[in-house]
Amino acid sequence: MMKTLLAGLTLGLALAAAPAHAADVVRYRGTIESVEGSTVTIKPRMGETKTVIFGDDTKILAASTGKLSDIKSESYIGTAAIPQPDGTQKALQVTVFASSLRGTADGHYPWDLGSNSTMTNGAIGSLSGTEGRTLLVKYQGGEKKVMVPEDVPVTLVDPGEKSIMVPGAKVVAFTKAGADGKLNAAVLIVGRNGTVPSM
Repeated sequence: MMKTLLAGLTLGLALAAAPAHAADVVRYRGTIESVEGSTVTIKPRMGETKTVIFGDDTKILAASTGKLSDIKSESYIGTAAIPQPDGTQKALQVTVFASSLRGTADGHYPWDLGSNSTMTNGAIGSLSGTEGRTLLVKYQGGEKKVMVPEDVPVTLVDPGEKSIMVPGAKVVAFTKAGADGKLNAAVLIVGRNGTVPSM
């Protein structure tokens, strides 16, 4: 829902997890080809090159490669996952947010990393396991039990700046088309040092 994304932007907590069923918000995952002024050219993993406009209202976030041990009992996370028959979620990836981004896109909603995939953003209520992790993720209005295999990619996300937007960097762009048809970025998650944002 767009209200979730807009609220996150207003609070400076926008991120990687705007609800996928906001039909007018489209995510492009790919590689930055060039940055000129207020436009960034992105080569998606599939499809044609996209030119995206960004500005003062665009939230730029920096992604770094993490590890399973970065998921701690006090963490605020986002996890794309697949629902399991027993009602749990099996993680496809986990994003660990910096403390300043706590509260980002809190909730549970559909996602676009495969059929029936979901995104759950919330605070860790409990954590157990050594080979892999079992997480209880609590968000406003509910909670989900998430099983995290030990080989699942973990991404650390911090506030970023325009200087990290360089050719060759991997990016996830959350965009919305304007009345003129041009793509405007609400959020740009840019990988540092070769990191591929996993969300």
